[in-house]
Amino acid sequence: MVTAGAFPDRGWWPLAFFGPALMMWALIGRRFWSSLVVGLVGGFAFFGTHIFWLTVYLGPVPWLALAGLEAIFYAIGATLIALAWRFVPRLWPGVGGRLLALPAVIAGLWTLREAVFAVWPYGGFAWGRLALSQSDGPFAPLVAWVGVSGLSFLIAFLAAVILQAVRETSVRWTLRGVIAAATAFVLLAFPAWPDLSDGSIRVAAVQGNSDSGLFARIEPGDALNDHLEASLPLIGKKVDVVVWPENASDVDPLTNEYAAQQLDYVTQAIGAPLVTGTITSGTRGRTWNSVLLWKNGGAVDQYDKIHPVPFAEYLPDRKFWTPFAPDLFALVPRDYSFGTRNNVFSIKNAVAGIAICFDIVDDALIKKMVDSGAEFILAPTNNADFGHSDESQQQVAIAKMRAIETGRSVVNDSTVGVSAMFGPTGKKLESITPFTAGTMVHDIPLTTVKTPAMVIGRQLEWLAGGFGLAGLALGLLLRRRRPRIRPARRPSSSASSRASSH
Repeated sequence: MVTAGAFPDRGWWPLAFFGPALMMWALIGRRFWSSLVVGLVGGFAFFGTHIFWLTVYLGPVPWLALAGLEAIFYAIGATLIALAWRFVPRLWPGVGGRLLALPAVIAGLWTLREAVFAVWPYGGFAWGRLALSQSDGPFAPLVAWVGVSGLSFLIAFLAAVILQAVRETSVRWTLRGVIAAATAFVLLAFPAWPDLSDGSIRVAAVQGNSDSGLFARIEPGDALNDHLEASLPLIGKKVDVVVWPENASDVDPLTNEYAAQQLDYVTQAIGAPLVTGTITSGTRGRTWNSVLLWKNGGAVDQYDKIHPVPFAEYLPDRKFWTPFAPDLFALVPRDYSFGTRNNVFSIKNAVAGIAICFDIVDDALIKKMVDSGAEFILAPTNNADFGHSDESQQQVAIAKMRAIETGRSVVNDSTVGVSAMFGPTGKKLESITPFTAGTMVHDIPLTTVKTPAMVIGRQLEWLAGGFGLAGLALGLLLRRRRPRIRPARRPSSSASSRASSH
């Protein structure tokens, strides 16, 4: 629960160091079963608090299921860390090993656990990584250099260093303080990635304040009309593109003439193309969570969500899971198909990366759009199902971290909020009060230069995790190969008497 306080809405970022340090301390000297129990309790305490927003409309069952699954992975990671405490010190028995090498191995194991669960099972759930708590902290600029996972590693490493400095009794307190302070200083003093923007595009983002979620009590077309009405103040303003949120056009304009006419009106009255979310359909009953680029009387480009959210946008292994909660899973009557289109649009001689809702936490999709030439990022989302909970605050904080990590402006446009625009350094450019209809208009900087994090990609993540796993494996191997010294056998009484007779 301490670690959960580091994330929005509280956002007390220093707790991201103290929470993991307390968990690491609780694992010292523990064996398999006790470390597993500590990990389960600690994992559920964190995730149960962090994603409590799942209960707003869905109730406790999905919250318990997801938090419980997260806790299992957390517990597995905890057992690895407990093993590291026991056996890795044999590799580096000196002071430097205890204060630096051992914390690096532990931080690597922490990062490995985050990395695995971010992609598996069913595409993973990358929410709750340590780095994502730092959007308003002094460590945020580091994400441009080392990426989200690299920053998680550094936070876990510093937490372990501080813990070891406090535990170390063979070194003077002065040395402990110097090591911890020097480590913090190096991280804090690392230069921020500069704003290397070249040119701009004038973006108008619309928040319709439309209750368009899974439990919406509105008729088809109401969300479309809400966003149409909220867009009217943009008439007469000079903008290059208008952005609507995920499923803002809750009637598919590709098949519905009325919806198509409304989108035509918006683009013609404002004089700019429109990016809008909708649900599209295809042959054999397939449907997609899509974003369209609409201009000149039709859709000129389309992105279909590549990784639909499991148990929300589709039900994996439906026959297996349905008996566990048939009433709950009945709320997911159709499975969105997995998109195959590229996640970039060409708009006014610029390239926009498109991230639908939880796409923003997917490292692979973010790198994919940057590698495809994205100069800025549009993140249409629908937070209506989470009410006034912390979910939207957490998501917009992730959007801010993505802006810093990629060195690109990010427009997080929600149906109900939080909607905000961030520059390439994470500076907030515009925002709209949650649960109000409104617009935000700004000249968004464009960037083509890749940050080190985007060049390196996930290589640093696997390097850190691999180092932790290798350090643990070597520690266990050293334990097995360590020779056992047997005590000398005492001579028998008869042998003693014979020796004395000589």
